[in-house]
Amino acid sequence: MAPPLPLVFLLMTAGAFGTEWSVKYNQQEICALKGSTVFMNGTFTHPEGLTVTETFWFIDPVKYVNNPDPCIEPDFSGRVECLTDEQKHFSLKLSDVMKKDEHQFCFRIKTNVEKERWLGEPGVHLRVTELCVEAPEEVTEGQTADLTCKTTCSLTDPTFIWYKNGRPLTTKTIKNNQLHLQTISSEDAGSYSCAVRGSQYLRSTAHSLRVGYPPKNISVSISPSGEIVEGNSVTLTCSSDANPPVKNYTWFKEGGTSPVGSGQNYSIISITADHTGLYYCEAQNDHGAERSAGVPVFFKGERQD
Repeated sequence: MAPPLPLVFLLMTAGAFGTEWSVKYNQQEICALKGSTVFMNGTFTHPEGLTVTETFWFIDPVKYVNNPDPCIEPDFSGRVECLTDEQKHFSLKLSDVMKKDEHQFCFRIKTNVEKERWLGEPGVHLRVTELCVEAPEEVTEGQTADLTCKTTCSLTDPTFIWYKNGRPLTTKTIKNNQLHLQTISSEDAGSYSCAVRGSQYLRSTAHSLRVGYPPKNISVSISPSGEIVEGNSVTLTCSSDANPPVKNYTWFKEGGTSPVGSGQNYSIISITADHTGLYYCEAQNDHGAERSAGVPVFFKGERQD
């Protein structure tokens, strides 16, 4: 995360030497992604005639208590850099931000005069968030759906990026932190995650989106294949693509008014002339029912014993 643009907050008071103390923070509220890097920057001034002997930071400062300094605290070891230069600029760089880093960070100045010291309160309030996809678990084909990339605090001018099955989405409608899916089809089913540009490595946990649809691509196969001989047996099998899976298969013969069978397989034992004709199956699930095209069942010749 790049250092934020200056939004200056000024904390000042008059010192005993006639000039003002001041601590200016670029930001007093920072919302950071877990695992990212944050910068707490600013400048300070002090009364003329004083010499700065020490600068450091306090976490959640309490009066008359030896407050922890993140620049030397073990919890921040290897993750923090604290700098102050002769132009009175100060910065705290914190890497691999964790949820436990949520604190109030205040810059502290000591001088060569014991009573002339300054604490820049209220300091910088750091909040840490993770990205989370909020979306329905399942939608029905033909509907619309909005997927939202949520945070627990407000990131600074984020540009959100969406991924499906690990690949960036470039053809869908993205507005602010929302991904809009228009006229959903079965192809929209998959695993969705989001990230913020510049921190693409810090993606949200993937969210699985299921798409429900009625049976389609219904087909009928015949076994055994090839010529059917009178007196032999034949089995018709119905196949389809559906979500959720097909609950009921029903078989019909063209010209008839009632079903001739049920189940994914329909068998004709010892076929005769009465059995010949066009057969089709109807597949049904929670979203509807569809029929296959008719499949001809005719025999040639008689079985030779």
